[in-house]
Amino acid sequence: MKKYIIPVITIMLALCIGSCKKYLQEDLVSTLTQNYYTTDQGLEDLVKSAYTPLRNKFEGEQAYALYNFGTDEFIEGDQFNFEYYNSYAASYNPAEGLLNGLWTNNYYAIGRCNIGLQQLPLFKSTTSKTLSTPAQITQRIAELRFLRGYYYFQLVQQFAGVPLVTQPTINKQTDFTRASVADVYKLIFADLRFAADNLSATNTDQGRATKGAAMHFLAKAYLTRGSAVTDVRGQQPTDIDSAAYYATQVINSGTYALESDYMNLWNGVYPANYPKVTTPAIGQNGATPAGDIGKFQTAQASKEIIFAAQFIKDLTLDGTTGNRTHEYYICQYDVGIPGLARTTDNFNGRPFRRLGPSDYTIDLFDRKNDSRFYKSFRTVFYSNTNTSVPKFTAADAPTPALVGQFKFGTGDTAALFIANSKTNPLLNSQIAKYRYTVYARYYQATAGGPILQGFNNNKYLTLVKMLDPVRLTSDYNEERGIRNGIIARLAETYLIAAEAYGRKADYTTALTYINKIRQRAAYHAGEFKNPQIYMFDGGTPGDVSDTYGNLQATTTLFTTNAASENYPPTVTTTADRFIHFMLNERTRELCGEFYRFEDLVRTETLYDRTKLFNKDATSIIPRDKLRPIPQIQIDATTLSGQAMSNDQKKAYQNPGW
Repeated sequence: MKKYIIPVITIMLALCIGSCKKYLQEDLVSTLTQNYYTTDQGLEDLVKSAYTPLRNKFEGEQAYALYNFGTDEFIEGDQFNFEYYNSYAASYNPAEGLLNGLWTNNYYAIGRCNIGLQQLPLFKSTTSKTLSTPAQITQRIAELRFLRGYYYFQLVQQFAGVPLVTQPTINKQTDFTRASVADVYKLIFADLRFAADNLSATNTDQGRATKGAAMHFLAKAYLTRGSAVTDVRGQQPTDIDSAAYYATQVINSGTYALESDYMNLWNGVYPANYPKVTTPAIGQNGATPAGDIGKFQTAQASKEIIFAAQFIKDLTLDGTTGNRTHEYYICQYDVGIPGLARTTDNFNGRPFRRLGPSDYTIDLFDRKNDSRFYKSFRTVFYSNTNTSVPKFTAADAPTPALVGQFKFGTGDTAALFIANSKTNPLLNSQIAKYRYTVYARYYQATAGGPILQGFNNNKYLTLVKMLDPVRLTSDYNEERGIRNGIIARLAETYLIAAEAYGRKADYTTALTYINKIRQRAAYHAGEFKNPQIYMFDGGTPGDVSDTYGNLQATTTLFTTNAASENYPPTVTTTADRFIHFMLNERTRELCGEFYRFEDLVRTETLYDRTKLFNKDATSIIPRDKLRPIPQIQIDATTLSGQAMSNDQKKAYQNPGW
């Protein structure tokens, strides 16, 4: 039976909480003593508990607010929370709760790591089944150093310099000086290098850190530090070389492999017989669509996934939290569309409609040749009820026998979202010929009339990557999903390698890594293609040819102002175009996967790109490249045991806040 590393919530005594901010309230619900962490079971539970904070990124609305809002990739839905993270309005400020949650979650995690790093070297036993040898103890130490490095990497990307805490907090402590960004990176690299040198390449417990995970994040951290141009991150001349080295080590390790089909990563969120579903004869399907749990489980175990936060369908282990990201990217399919309802429907999901793809994102894809577009976004909803389905009349029935019959049946297409280009608008008269609801991205009331937008903040393309047809319970209102939260996958490692070589002006090598991803992204010979490709994207009916030849990247894409790349007007050199080209590549491959805010901050492009491509980010200013330090943290911090003055608090805060 497959074993998982299920994070254990271990409640520690107040004197051993290990949180950077000792004053944070901790509810003590256990009588565990410090002696528990001198036993093998206690230490094993402690290490497992250090994985628990990984889940925070996927457990609530902080997922999209902190990582996808306020960038170029998404628009706001019409039922939003935390919209000020997208608009950068006044409510986005140091007192905002999600920022404090991000800070405390990472420091609580660091505290757990520090306790384990203190206690593990002291443990001596020849009878323990798990910690009796130096190698076993070193493996657990390496896991904790990987995790501590990862948690500090999360903090430095969002807040810049933060306090460095490397020992458990034993007594009350409120003096926490912010370290420089350079010093934070020194700790990150020391921890991740130790982990890379000592972790095993594979692990029987799914979810534990591995050598490949450590090297992936070494590559990413070196690329992040080395990307700085005007920012001061302690960057070194060898950073980009190091990023390329560690990325290629992961790629060439033989431990991981790209999926042959991009859709394999998200399998289980399509009808069981997808992609062979076509528009059937009326009522032909006859069944409400449902996710495929077998495909879902296979996707979870993909060899492309390097590291993931673990969730599992077990109320005894996972009963209070779950991955809730499946709720946020769904349009309101259940209102205004005949034949669709949410009742008992986990396949289409709960439409919290927080965000949808921006025009920048939709236009970036070569929809004719790049399979990732139609594998990332749902364009068809299948009927799950006959309620409100219209019936044929004598005026529109294909045959007299159909007069008075439903225009479509359960399991048939109920709604079609057409992602056409502005140069190819549909006429209302064309849309009226469909027997189900159609939303065309661009349409005209009459030929020659103004071009109108059919997508809006309520009806837009649904991102499928986080959808979860399985819940912790069968209740259709259940929010707790069980999809693992992917933190690193091999395709990103390829993109890290490509960017590193491109930054060295070795574009030939960079393109080999980019085209490895594009080869997977292309439609393969004989593969089913979404009918929209020939209906609206310029394809040919019945064409099942390989499209890699048309998708293969060349230097022309960044040595010229290639129309496909939509470069900002200020980007004029090959070196700068290459960076923006890589940002485009990351959107095409990683859209919505909780990287974008950090990507734009890393490349010092957040302000310019968000201002250009996000019409809702009306209040963004250059200071927004860094999150403000949470005010509750500043107010509780002392200098030499004394409360800080207002001027000292201002100096502690990030510039402009």
